[in-house]
Parts: sequence; C-alpha cells; structure tokens
Amino acid sequence: MQHSEEAQEAAGPGVLGGSADGSAGASGVGRPPVERRFGPRSAPARRAILEAARVRFAADGYEKATIRAIAAEAGVDPAMVMRYYGSKAGLFAVTVGAESELADLSRVLREEIGRHFARALLDPWERGVNSAEAAVLRAAPTHPEAARAIQATFAGRLVPALRGAFPDEPELETRAGLVMTQSLGAALLRYVLCVEPVASMDYETLVESVGAAIQLHLTAPLPGGAEASG
Repeated sequence: MQHSEEAQEAAGPGVLGGSADGSAGASGVGRPPVERRFGPRSAPARRAILEAARVRFAADGYEKATIRAIAAEAGVDPAMVMRYYGSKAGLFAVTVGAESELADLSRVLREEIGRHFARALLDPWERGVNSAEAAVLRAAPTHPEAARAIQATFAGRLVPALRGAFPDEPELETRAGLVMTQSLGAALLRYVLCVEPVASMDYETLVESVGAAIQLHLTAPLPGGAEASG
C-alpha cells in the first residue's frame, strides 16, 4: 500500500528533516535539502510531534506507527503533522536527526572529522534515546518504507553535513555511504543485535575504532584512482 493514510492526510508537499526543530527538509529521498521555515508560534507543536513520534516509533515499530497515532499522541491534527514533515519517512528523518548534531563541521579539524562523526552518530544510541531508530533498523530488511526512512536520513542529514566539510569532493555521496556502513553497522551490532565483543566493548574504544574507519572513508583515495579529500 503506497502511503494511503499519508496521502489522505497530506496538507502540502513532502519534506525531509534537516534540523532538530523540523523547520528544514528535503523534497523526496535522495534529493538535496529544501528549506522550509515556520514561525516561532509553531515550535511547541513541532516539539510535541517529534516527542510523540519517538514514543510511537519505539512502541509500535516503524511499520505499525501511523500519522494518526502520532498526531493523537501529540494532541494535534494529522494534517499538521503532514504540513510540517510531509510523510512518515520525513518525520522519522527529523526524529532521528534531532538526536544527532551533524550540521556544523566548520570548527572541526579535518583530521578529527572521523572521530567527531563517530561520536555524534553513536552518542544517541549509547544514551538510549534511539529506540525509534532501532525499530527502523529491525524493519528495514523486510519493509521498503523503513528502508526509505533510512535513505531519507542519509540524503537529508549526512550528505549535507559532509558537504560543508568537503565542498569540492566529487565522490562525496560514495564516501558518505561508506560512512554509513560504519555507523549503522556499529549501531546494529552493539545496540540491536547485541553481538559480542562489540556489544560490551568499552565505548571510547568503539568511538576511536569507528572514527578511524570513517576518517579513512572520508580522506583516503577511493579505489579506481579517485583523489583523496584531505
């Protein structure tokens, strides 16, 4: 079923989250972010929707959570959810993005970006606030909509964040995809599947190890003769 509930409730074009308050987004999975701004009076409603989304995604799983249920949890009309976030995948992308500070890399030394990313991506998991994302990781192999939600997070947050640090990198999306293999792989093994020894590894050791791998993916020459970024 192609988002039937969302289509009925939609009040505007789809967006993907790019900021913690849900005021920015990207139109469609895999496209550059498109800015959407709302007045300050909408902030309480947006915060309530994000909190409700975390609760419902964690409790119901991504596939069973509905826009109507999230709206009811937040005490708002479903059309308001659609207006701010466009779709369930867009709402999920912002819900996850609100826990990860990836946007500003301007003050991070290039040689430290790998460690910075590893910590920014894994800290929410370690703090136990990514139960919604864990539900999506479990669902993604068998539910296309959950997989699209992960793609939305990739397109709406990770790629733009990296572009700020590597504006002239021609293979940026390839490098960003390799970064996701490290961050999602570590999260899956440690927090979802609880595979040893990763599950009980010292957290700082995990961050250093994953960060070193991410640094290589971002700065080392890619196979095929691509130039290094750093």
